[in-house]
Amino acid sequence: MVDTLFPKATGSSGQPNRRYEAREKVTGSAAYASDVKLARVAHAYMLTSPIGSGSILSFNMAEARSLPGVLDILTHETMAGEIRQISSIYGGGYMADSLLPLGSAAVAYWGQPVAMVVAETYETAREAANRIRVTYAPNSALSAGIDAPGANSQLLDPMTVEVGDFDAAYAAAPVTVEARYTTPAQHQNPMELFATQCVWEAGRLTVHEPSQYVNNIKFGLAEQLGLDPSNVRVISTYVGGAFGAKGFLTHRTAIVAVAARRLGRPVKLVPTRAQGFTVSGYRAETRHHVQLAAKRDGRLTAMRHEGWELTSRADAVAMGAVSMTARLYACPNIIGRVNAVASDRSTPGFMRAPGEMPYAFAMETALDELAHELQMDPVELRRVNDTTTEPIGGLPYTSRSLMPCFDAAAAAFGWDARMMQRSTMRDGDWLIGWGCATAFYPTHAGNSAARVGLSADGRVHVESAGHELGQGMYTMMAQVAAEELGVPVEQVTVALGDTNLPPAVVAGGSSSTASVAPAIMAACAAIRRRLGVEDGAPADILPAMEARGIGTIEEFAEVKAHGTAPDSMRGLYRGMAVPAGGVHLPDRVQFALGAQFVEVRIHERTREIRVPRAVGAFAAGRIINPRTAHGQLVGGMIWGIGSALHEHSEIDARNASYINANLADYLVPVNADIIDVQAIMVEEEDREVNRAGVKGVGEIGVVGVAAAISNAIFHATGRRLRDLPIRIEHLM
Repeated sequence: MVDTLFPKATGSSGQPNRRYEAREKVTGSAAYASDVKLARVAHAYMLTSPIGSGSILSFNMAEARSLPGVLDILTHETMAGEIRQISSIYGGGYMADSLLPLGSAAVAYWGQPVAMVVAETYETAREAANRIRVTYAPNSALSAGIDAPGANSQLLDPMTVEVGDFDAAYAAAPVTVEARYTTPAQHQNPMELFATQCVWEAGRLTVHEPSQYVNNIKFGLAEQLGLDPSNVRVISTYVGGAFGAKGFLTHRTAIVAVAARRLGRPVKLVPTRAQGFTVSGYRAETRHHVQLAAKRDGRLTAMRHEGWELTSRADAVAMGAVSMTARLYACPNIIGRVNAVASDRSTPGFMRAPGEMPYAFAMETALDELAHELQMDPVELRRVNDTTTEPIGGLPYTSRSLMPCFDAAAAAFGWDARMMQRSTMRDGDWLIGWGCATAFYPTHAGNSAARVGLSADGRVHVESAGHELGQGMYTMMAQVAAEELGVPVEQVTVALGDTNLPPAVVAGGSSSTASVAPAIMAACAAIRRRLGVEDGAPADILPAMEARGIGTIEEFAEVKAHGTAPDSMRGLYRGMAVPAGGVHLPDRVQFALGAQFVEVRIHERTREIRVPRAVGAFAAGRIINPRTAHGQLVGGMIWGIGSALHEHSEIDARNASYINANLADYLVPVNADIIDVQAIMVEEEDREVNRAGVKGVGEIGVVGVAAAISNAIFHATGRRLRDLPIRIEHLM
């Protein structure tokens, strides 16, 4: 049973109002990008490379062009010069990778777009694409993964963190552990596919595409096509899941826009599920080496965490979460290093808790190994190493409620009944294990703007180019405006997901509410000032309007987030609003923190693995809507179960392809896998992080679950499994 009880509003928490867009979603009237009806729309289908590295020698289009209804075929040969090379986000630009869409005969990875067919119907476009005959020259020396021959490792010096003398402290410590851990490639697989529709009218381009950052697409696409950004509009009012996959401009958008311009009519592309595995980025496979040293009382004396992350030949990308694992606990001697390992794969990207999940798996499993060596309760090990300042630079945490989270979750879980000795708890044929881990996620916020209008009849309209990914953005925006202006939330309308609206930060890094809520609050405060009720109660606002004879009042506000660069407001209006915070601030560190506990059951004979219970307690500052926050936390914990036991993008080393690029073979938890998941929201007030006091809950629920499951399996069986995913065969 998934916990469905929402806490009542207490302290700084808001009301658990139902979703603003609930009726539209359950009745099917919510229009996603591919649902938008455009007159005379033509349909596109992508042809992608079946080789992992090499070049295109020739195309034979005759059979494809012979099909009635084929309108155009775009390749690097037929559209040379129509798309300009621009920088990737890793180089200060807009693209999700550094490659030019349909830019040359070179093939850098399996699944790379090599052609796009446009036809009167989807079926014709698909059939024609399958009739294109492409001659390739594959590279014989193909490197398909992080451990494959030919993969090149590069130490990323800027990501190194170091304090004290690790080598000396480790050598002198009475208790040490050392281990290596691995996590696989994983894909976001949002339910909504990566649709794009483009239409031109009088030289102006409108794009309908599911996006976590519409202004990134607007400005990046304008640069690619040589357009004035004012002539590009991007609309994304609903997004059917994203999890990082829809954050930035990908190859497809410019190709569809060019096709629509050439044809003089709208063009619609909906890539297949398999194509979605390379349309955007993914969570790269990682490798970890962890060494921990402690005194007999459990106090850490030395910590080393080195990570290796797969990347492409084109982009040296790494999430580098040693910057966080190195700051979680008190320790005087620390080294953290990150390496990018280049191979013949597409550029990885962001996936829910992109670095935090794999790096936490390594560190939190290593801590459990240390607790075992010390014969110490894993919770108490974390307690004796709790800290209010991070150990690298000595900066204070704005707030840190880690141990209250452990206390709340342990009490709800019944941790006191855990037997210390492994392989001693059982229920008939089932071995029972209990494990725990810390969850953490850095608190980020970015520059954002909002406009709020108030009518004398109490109607409010609020707008910002934020994004509704399913996390509750519509609801949050309505609720904040209603609370600030003292009107019922039912009287608030919301507009978002459109570049015609005031710009907002990318919907990533759990930063949306922390960024947009302060902008809404600032606009509402401006309304109150104009009415002379700045210090009064919200109930004074409408009488003040009536007394002044004001029918409507509207205010615009923009908010610069703490830690953003001095000139960063310019980036807000250029599609480059990058969140700041976490460990990258000069005066403090800021985190949401949590504690996660799981029970595993392993059948003594079949080795079947079950997770009948999971409990998480999280401190994430102000919770504006406990209902939507609860959904994020429970969903994250379920995702964590999938990361531990199911998810693995499996690679065919012959061509670096994904063997399981579909939802039949890419395993995720189903209803039968999820029995009892409880999320507890620990009261926490932190007004330093941002005006709203919000830390964010979108990703933290994922972070510690895999380690907790691994630790519970050790408790049940005495076998330490350090490679994800953990499956039956690993326990045979």
